[in-house]
Amino acid sequence: MTNQNPNIVTGMQSNKSAKTFNYGNIVAVLIPFPFFIFWFGASMFVYAMYRHHPNARVGYYTQMAAYNYYGLAGFLSIVMLFAPGDFFFKYGWMLWIACMIFLIPLSIREIMKINKEEWHDVKIKE
Repeated sequence: MTNQNPNIVTGMQSNKSAKTFNYGNIVAVLIPFPFFIFWFGASMFVYAMYRHHPNARVGYYTQMAAYNYYGLAGFLSIVMLFAPGDFFFKYGWMLWIACMIFLIPLSIREIMKINKEEWHDVKIKE
């Protein structure tokens, strides 16, 4: 059923919006090349869109997912900057597994918290 009133954001819409960044995080570590890099750019758009959502809880969950992803991306930038030249080819798979072990459980935990939360309709202020 679609929302007939354009000035109302339904609880279901808010729930889906709150999970978007976490789903992107999971896909980004499952398919690291090239999606991890593409998600870095796309995530900025998603963050800008949902951080100031009419439902403040959507913004909160988006911010938490962004902390996890950007923290990991920053860590990887430092590791790859100071790693020896053949590091990626020798140990890239271990780094990939470590990223999955870090980000997937955090994202799944956040999705479960979002699913447990009671979402209410929000009227958009004019």
